[in-house]
Amino acid sequence: MSETIKRGKPRRGLTVVLMEFLGSMNLAITLLVALAIASVIGTVLQQNQPYNNYVMKFGPFWFEVFKSLSLFDIYGAPWFLILLGFLLLSTSVCVYRNAPSIIKDMRHFRLDVQDKSLRGFHHSDEWHSIYDPKKSVSELGKRLSGLGYRVRVKQHPGHMTLAAMKGSVSRLGYLLSHVGIVVICIGGLLDGNLPLKWAEWRGDIAIETRDIPVSEIADKSILSPDSSSFRGSVNIPEGSSANFIFLGMRDGYLVQKLPFTVELEDFRIEHYPSGMPKSFESTIVIHDDELDEPLKKDIAVNHPLIYKGHAIYQASFADGGSKVALGAWSLDTPLREPLQIDGTIGTDVKLNTPRGSYTLELTDFKRFNIFPLSQNDPSGKKFQNYGPSIVLKLRAANGEAREYVNYMTPIMVDGRPFLLSGMRTSPAEEYRFLHLPVDKEGGIERFLRLLALAQDEERVRAIAQHQAELELGMPRGEEAHTRFSEAMVGLLQTFLDEGIDAIVDHTEKSVPEEKREEALSSFIRIIQGILGGLYLELLAEEGVDTSSGVSAEDGRYFDDAVNAISLLGPYGSPLYLKLEDFQHIEASGFQITKAPGQNIVYLGCVMLMLGVFFMFYLHYRRLWLLVSEDEKGAKVLFAATTHRERGNFDNEFEFLRQELRYLSGAALSRIE
Repeated sequence: MSETIKRGKPRRGLTVVLMEFLGSMNLAITLLVALAIASVIGTVLQQNQPYNNYVMKFGPFWFEVFKSLSLFDIYGAPWFLILLGFLLLSTSVCVYRNAPSIIKDMRHFRLDVQDKSLRGFHHSDEWHSIYDPKKSVSELGKRLSGLGYRVRVKQHPGHMTLAAMKGSVSRLGYLLSHVGIVVICIGGLLDGNLPLKWAEWRGDIAIETRDIPVSEIADKSILSPDSSSFRGSVNIPEGSSANFIFLGMRDGYLVQKLPFTVELEDFRIEHYPSGMPKSFESTIVIHDDELDEPLKKDIAVNHPLIYKGHAIYQASFADGGSKVALGAWSLDTPLREPLQIDGTIGTDVKLNTPRGSYTLELTDFKRFNIFPLSQNDPSGKKFQNYGPSIVLKLRAANGEAREYVNYMTPIMVDGRPFLLSGMRTSPAEEYRFLHLPVDKEGGIERFLRLLALAQDEERVRAIAQHQAELELGMPRGEEAHTRFSEAMVGLLQTFLDEGIDAIVDHTEKSVPEEKREEALSSFIRIIQGILGGLYLELLAEEGVDTSSGVSAEDGRYFDDAVNAISLLGPYGSPLYLKLEDFQHIEASGFQITKAPGQNIVYLGCVMLMLGVFFMFYLHYRRLWLLVSEDEKGAKVLFAATTHRERGNFDNEFEFLRQELRYLSGAALSRIE
């Protein structure tokens, strides 16, 4: 009995099981859903950015999670390429298994169908024809041909069978859509740069993480010009050229050599009246040994140059090494003549200051800085141009650096002019701005003279002793008077060195909670009193008459100056660097891609769309007319079927039934 069971259910081979699994609809749908979700993530989450950007955006924890899933380079992630490969294999198996039967079904008219089968169709009818079978088949066949049906006739013993079909091309929809998916997967795998992944896995290439000149980059981080596919970028200053691009790779980059050289001859940019960029384009020259003469071409956003399968896009613009002239005022010795510094963006300058040696890194220059105005701005403008600015870093001997952004021209804040200088200790921070008040001459000399007075210990001590007399009501020389005046001097020095936050911290640590507010108010009053006395001396030196009090304008200047002095400690720079002149040199940012799979993907998309159109908008109909001879002429059995829903075919079947009955000379009543 066991032998009978074994014979009744033969064991399937591994190849058959594997083919059924790979060609199953469940697997294909699962792969499509997974790839769709990954593509959505890759669209929403900007790809191939520096890792620092992701750390700032998501934080260290989620950065590590997303990094482990390769979400920052989804389309090149091994798991994404594996899914794409499985979808290619699964869809190919589907096509292999079903294509022969579909093609056979499109060509097979099924002329051997039996009358019993036709009567079982939902759409069927019978009637008598006044013509003999041969003429009936001829007339009915002509009419169906006129309606666009392909017709075949076969003579059987005792009857003739006419089979017709229309819309069989809709059956190609299945093949086209599946082949389209196969073609798209092939294109995606080609542009997935599998050779690069393989070379990295083998250790043949190494990602460079240092910010160094291209000439110093190791050969293992440089790719040859014959790479199969890539997408990278490069900034080229006007009048310069490059035969390489940078490929962003996780926490570093690779250098991709090009088989030609791109020269930027001219860069043009148009601005709106507000100063915001309106459009920009470049004139580039391609130098190639295979060209009889260099190829010159204008490119703009969305209008690339295609050369040797490489698409050169206008992507951005940046500084190309502008020449800048800076004035450097010492904040430790404010009365010293400012140092004049000439430099180029992208270079470093060594500086010696009272606080030690520093390296000045000239990072970036912007000619326009457009910022939105507040809704309450009386001018009615939406944006304001803050003018030129320079971004620089001051790096101490121990390697610690602070980044500064300094604006060239005074900016009006609450109706008063200030020179703005923003500072931050890391790219993850927002800039904290120092507002230096501008005097009547348009500079900061008055502020520097007040700062110099505040740093003059003898003059500060004299004013502190005078204030101590007023506060304590005792003459100089008393021990309490001396201690109090020295404490005032120390308080001001802390204010100068560390700012108002240090005064607040000192108060919280040394004064009981119930007396902190009163103590802090007293400290601030003392500081303002000393600085106010120094300011009066400054005004007297300037020849300003203060016998009847300080004017409102001079009073506001004093408040602004005290606020600026309170921030010099956290500002952390021994110098204030002001941009005084510049020669703007612009650079054009190009994105250069080589994507041999791109056109293949486009072809696959066209095939997929055609396949979907065929499946949804063309329907496949089959008709049979089984005609046999009887005493009245002929008896006709008519049946039809479609791949659409039967309800949608009812009207068409009724039309065909009436047409064919009419041609047969039959009444419209059904044969019982």
